[in-house]
Amino acid sequence: MKVKILVPESLSEITLEQYQKFLKISKDNEDSLFVNQKMVSIFCNIEMSTVFATRYSSIKEITEHLNEIFKIKPKFNSFFKRGELEFGFIPNLDEMTFGEYVDIDSTLNDWETMHKAMGVLFRPITYKKKNKYLIEKYETYDKYDMQKMPLDVVFGALIFFWNLSSELVNHIPIYLKEELQNLTLQQKQILQDDGIGIQVYTDLLQEMLPTLTKLPNYPYINV
Repeated sequence: MKVKILVPESLSEITLEQYQKFLKISKDNEDSLFVNQKMVSIFCNIEMSTVFATRYSSIKEITEHLNEIFKIKPKFNSFFKRGELEFGFIPNLDEMTFGEYVDIDSTLNDWETMHKAMGVLFRPITYKKKNKYLIEKYETYDKYDMQKMPLDVVFGALIFFWNLSSELVNHIPIYLKEELQNLTLQQKQILQDDGIGIQVYTDLLQEMLPTLTKLPNYPYINV
């Protein structure tokens, strides 16, 4: 009996959850044949038994096709739809709350928690007019199941977020030093009394910058 295999035509047809499953299986696995088989099983949403029953030439063709898909650099997309809800990317990163920043910082560098990071960066749109829109107030990163969001949106958001944050944080040390110079003697004394030396504080921030702008491993599929 012939089985029709639906092969994704683009990253928009692959979910974040599927990619996370593939990364977990392929990590440190040196059996390329097995990895390719799981690739087809996961991204085409079929059982391994179906993969085994499919001609080798067909599996090879599918893996080559998937490999080409992952070579395409996705564009940033501010919106995506899940059922009746339309999600939007944080309209203004400058207005990000401390809680949002902490949750992003703790989840964005690990693919196993990437869906949680996306739960901070994307939320349901509450108002939209032309290019302007507002999103739902942030509560928690697991309020919505973001594992089902399209992978092209995830990749595009990561690239956009890091490109933008790299530019922003590079200006932080200069801005901070200027602000510290403008502090009154009383304010400087308060910092020192609290055990925070001005130079120590700026040096610590400087050490943190590389981690804030480091893009997580963005592994493509190797055939």
